[in-house]
Amino acid sequence: MGIGLAIIGCGTVGRIRAALAREYPAVTWLGLCDVHEPTLKQLAADTRADFATTGTAELLRHPEVTAVIVATDESQHVDPILRAVEHGHPLFIEKPLATDPVESAHVLAAIESAGVDAVVGYTQRFRRRFLAVKQRLRDGQIGAVTSVTTRAFMNRMVPEATLRKVKDTANLTPMVVSGTHSLDMSMWLLEGRTPVEVYARSIDRVLGELGTKDGTFGIFTMDDGTLFSMNINWALPSVWPGAVYGLEIGIVGTAGAIDIEDTHRDVIVASEYPQPAGYRSRGFEAPAPRHVDFVGSYPPGDLSDGLLWGPMREETMSWFSRLSTGVRTPHATVRDGHSNLLLTMAMDYSARIGKPVTLPVAPEELRGNP
Repeated sequence: MGIGLAIIGCGTVGRIRAALAREYPAVTWLGLCDVHEPTLKQLAADTRADFATTGTAELLRHPEVTAVIVATDESQHVDPILRAVEHGHPLFIEKPLATDPVESAHVLAAIESAGVDAVVGYTQRFRRRFLAVKQRLRDGQIGAVTSVTTRAFMNRMVPEATLRKVKDTANLTPMVVSGTHSLDMSMWLLEGRTPVEVYARSIDRVLGELGTKDGTFGIFTMDDGTLFSMNINWALPSVWPGAVYGLEIGIVGTAGAIDIEDTHRDVIVASEYPQPAGYRSRGFEAPAPRHVDFVGSYPPGDLSDGLLWGPMREETMSWFSRLSTGVRTPHATVRDGHSNLLLTMAMDYSARIGKPVTLPVAPEELRGNP
């Protein structure tokens, strides 16, 4: 089945997915939309797009469109998602569904009510090591899981780039924006267990001036007593060798353990020349040169001979296969995406009040207690 692909948002991630679409034979038509006309025109030229517009409605009305990717800024997802749902098109949504919990619930309900096949972009599920670990857990190779600990370290260029281009930073915390990836990974590996309580603490000595936290540490208790410790700090120096993300996960079971190091310290480049910026975003320039780089720590993957290789390629191409052949894929569902948002916001809520929070928490309560 041929795919007529509409991509709404032509920034860093939209550009990557558009380039990959041009490599996939079943994508027979490509349409683009972005409110920033120079960015739109450049990507349209680079990908030989069939159609380009600054209007979401105009793109989605095009008869060739059969599937949609929403890759706008995090706070601008709701409108294009709901417009695509009205057309019944399959959706790939960059996380989150929304930055507001009530709007996220509304988006989830709209998608499920319409019966639309929609997935959320949690790229790290497509790293081979995590897929292999997921299968080991399915096979029961360490018995019943009793505890999981997760630690994420991030270069501060992500919050610097993300928060300086928005006015309202209320829900743009390390957990909601970036910790959600490691939380999603852990909840995916803990599939079948439901969180019933979370207790967290935060600190903001470095990034408080941007309206966010430096880091948040928390512990979840699951319905079967399993413990899940989730820690993130995204205030590491701009010259930190990890381009973006460094993740460690430890899983202990009744008959064994799994230790995952995804810190990318196995391939290191040290050079007199500055290395590529750890984070690329429209209008953002790295504040300092990085002369040491952990190769592979940029979450989408790595460029070689003009092509991107890594988890974002796997994620995007498998979604195209899902559309054209119906193959089962490990993408996060929209229900996963909504749950992840509520759990990250519940951590922030617990840290703010300094007390454990019983789960689940209603979206309306989280909106009133950011």
